[in-house]
Amino acid sequence: MPTARRVKSASKPLSNDELKKLKDKRNTPEGKADKNGNPLKFCRDAESDWTVKNDKPHYGLKEHASVDVNNGFILAAALTPASEGDSKYLPYLTIASCHTKDPIEKVYADKGYFGHPNRSFLHLNGIADGIMRKDTKTAKLTETEIARNKKISKKRYIVEQYFGLSHLHDGAYRARFTTVIKNTWDTMCRQMAFNLFRGSKLVTI
Repeated sequence: MPTARRVKSASKPLSNDELKKLKDKRNTPEGKADKNGNPLKFCRDAESDWTVKNDKPHYGLKEHASVDVNNGFILAAALTPASEGDSKYLPYLTIASCHTKDPIEKVYADKGYFGHPNRSFLHLNGIADGIMRKDTKTAKLTETEIARNKKISKKRYIVEQYFGLSHLHDGAYRARFTTVIKNTWDTMCRQMAFNLFRGSKLVTI
């Protein structure tokens, strides 16, 4: 099941104008060195950006993850600037979740992944469509679709276990570093630890 969460930047927020100036400076030789001409060891986060959700602005990154709905293992992940849309990462997360020769039978996803491109991707690859439906400009949800959404939403508690536990115990709500590549490595380590934890629980059951 693909899902995503917002992650606060390790640096204080910058306006879009300030962020553009910082990125432009970083693209020059002078912007990559300190006052003594040595390569910068510490620098502000110039890879995060802004997004708005529920009328609340957020400056930082977005963690996209694919979770096994049977046992709760993290199968694949990607870390991007916060403005990146969730929907376009469904194909990547689905493909990256194929760790065995057994094909993925069905992909569940919330309304953020609804749309013709993702439905077509699943159909073309012989994967059952478990994406929740939402109202469109031309049609409202039917009673059958509303009932279907409720069944799919019950799968979310498995996904939320990873987000909830890592938020409480690992400080995953805030980035530790100021570059996407370093934060990606940090995220991978957190997810591997979570999978080991989940595996140990399943073995003792």
